Amino acid sequence: MKRPFSRRGRALWAAVAALLVGIVLVPAAQAGTPSDKSAHTADSTAASGGSTAGPTADQLRAAMESCGTQLSDGEYAEDEGGTPSIPVCGKNEAVFWQADLDVDCDGRPGDECNENTDPAFQPETACVQSDGEPLNSATLPHIVVPLPSETWDHAASDVNCGTVGAVVYEDEVVYGVIGDKGPDSIIGEASYAMADELGIDPDPATGGVSGKVVGYVTFPGTEVSKNEDHAEATELGEAAATEFVGNGAR
Repeated sequence: MKRPFSRRGRALWAAVAALLVGIVLVPAAQAGTPSDKSAHTADSTAASGGSTAGPTADQLRAAMESCGTQLSDGEYAEDEGGTPSIPVCGKNEAVFWQADLDVDCDGRPGDECNENTDPAFQPETACVQSDGEPLNSATLPHIVVPLPSETWDHAASDVNCGTVGAVVYEDEVVYGVIGDKGPDSIIGEASYAMADELGIDPDPATGGVSGKVVGYVTFPGTEVSKNEDHAEATELGEAAATEFVGNGAR
């Protein structure tokens, strides 16, 4: 805050103030800027739950560009009654597919997920929390796999409840577990929370995204100790995804 000066000493104090600003205050402010910026970045990252570990979305997409071995006996459709065109692939110890994203809101009811917001709402999930309760699709990012069929049995590929995976959309990568099972003829579904973190409209009635624009990569044998532990899923997923991308270059 500026101090009031008398008319008599205004010119002198103005000169002194300019000198002090130029010599002392500006360098001090400049010296503090980097640390302040670093602190702000660290605080922002911590607050958002973000992480700089793990491969980028583009790196994961590049690793999924070739199918490797087709694990499914045939292909899946994006939606009921659609044309089957999506294979389940396997390569470098990962199981993956590229599809749309339908929003799964099943599980523990709440403001976002209930029989009023979701016409197809069911109060349970195929996979459960460590206490035996259904997962909370509104708060836990998770992936939905098709029920076993002649086309593909996820368990035969060692993809089960709690198996860690990554979902890729545009520039975003979000990790999560296999948390639910859906119709056996379609593929491309994830929880409300997963859609929300990816920047996709999570509304279970009108949200989601169409087209083969979402990549799903699962890592057989990599499982969380508790299905509801998203932090562990992210940590394990980042390590497995890094290995998958590295192996994909060979």
